[in-house]
Amino acid sequence: MGKRILKIEGTTILALRSEEEHKVVIAGDGQATLGNTIIKAHARKIRKIYDGRVLVGFAGATADAITLFERFEGKLKEHNGKLLRAAVELTKDWRTDRVLRRLEALMAVGNEETLLLISGSGDVIEPDDALIGLGSGGPYALAAAKALRQATSLPVEEVARRALLIASSIDVYTNDQIYMEELAW
Repeated sequence: MGKRILKIEGTTILALRSEEEHKVVIAGDGQATLGNTIIKAHARKIRKIYDGRVLVGFAGATADAITLFERFEGKLKEHNGKLLRAAVELTKDWRTDRVLRRLEALMAVGNEETLLLISGSGDVIEPDDALIGLGSGGPYALAAAKALRQATSLPVEEVARRALLIASSIDVYTNDQIYMEELAW
């Protein structure tokens, strides 16, 4: 039998972009688990980067997140804040660099122009409905956010908050400690 490696998991990230409200919101829960144990209830998995002009939410290990945040911000600087171009260049490095390609993670990034999902397998995806759900509770939060956007006229940050609370009531790796960042233009 092989060696079992415990992996930190338990992230739920929800990213929403509203053209009507001129906002991008990324929200995440605070729970981090190691195996079947909660090791942190107040983990912050969302950041503003590039002088507060880009939001980033991350699902994966913390050390991987810090590395990718720094690399992505470097790509933004290199490409004068062009989000899509920076995302494509990051995924190229992520797939080809010996150290980076071992990072297992997903990122949701957004600014006034777009909202993107970025993965280490080379994906740079702009969702049709301006919603992204990442992590173990991501599908639950995404489904809740879609329903709330279709059935209500709640502000985007309230949709995010309620959707994460719904996810936390379903997914054992998601708690109700909600952290949120927003960008308005």
